[in-house]
Amino acid sequence: MTHPFGIELETTLAATPEQVWEAIATGPGIDSWFMGRNQVEPREGGVAAMETGGHREEALITAYEPGKRFASRTAPAEDGRFMAFEYLIEGREGGSTVLRVVHSGMLGDDWQDEYDALRRGWPFHLHTLAEYLAHFPGRTAVPVFAAAPTGARPGEDVRAVLARALSLPDPLVRGARAHGGPADLPALDGEVVWADDERFGIRGTDALLTFHQGPGIVLTFHHLFDADAHADADGAQAAWQRWLTALFS
Repeated sequence: MTHPFGIELETTLAATPEQVWEAIATGPGIDSWFMGRNQVEPREGGVAAMETGGHREEALITAYEPGKRFASRTAPAEDGRFMAFEYLIEGREGGSTVLRVVHSGMLGDDWQDEYDALRRGWPFHLHTLAEYLAHFPGRTAVPVFAAAPTGARPGEDVRAVLARALSLPDPLVRGARAHGGPADLPALDGEVVWADDERFGIRGTDALLTFHQGPGIVLTFHHLFDADAHADADGAQAAWQRWLTALFS
């Protein structure tokens, strides 16, 4: 049985409406803070697509008003499940922008768990968006995804393994400095900018790195801004996948 849901959030961003629009309504912009590799056909009736781990999800663009409103909706599944996203942009004095996000639709039988996961995840994603706009204006990133099974390890053990590999304290705290990463990529030197029970984020000079824990799995959604990553996106993704797999093998 499906169940309707709705999540609404609002945040103030240190960016102009035009900068926010580029971040939420273009493929390269979305790649720089959200999940997966994204494509956006710039018109109402066009297609917005996200590819993560070989899975591609498409949505119909239902509103396309540059600098004001962007919305999309996935096609209903056989059981009636679908998701709809709406972004409303409002400029404020001093060059800042208020962004309102509405995520709604229909969830499946396990709707309560799904809803809780979405509700907990959105503040993190909007924080990553704010980090992107504040620290990497005018730049776009290569999105890097990696995943590895963690077996029956409890969440605190998974977090401890990641912390040790990145020279971070356990428990993690905002402001801690991270060092490490794949040996065949430039060494990571960054600051923890988000930490909760399920995920943490690190901002480096040329990267936003995010780590997510789930039952039996750990995921990374990284955003690499350096020229080398743009030149060899597949190589950067493969390096992070090898690094993550080795940690939990």
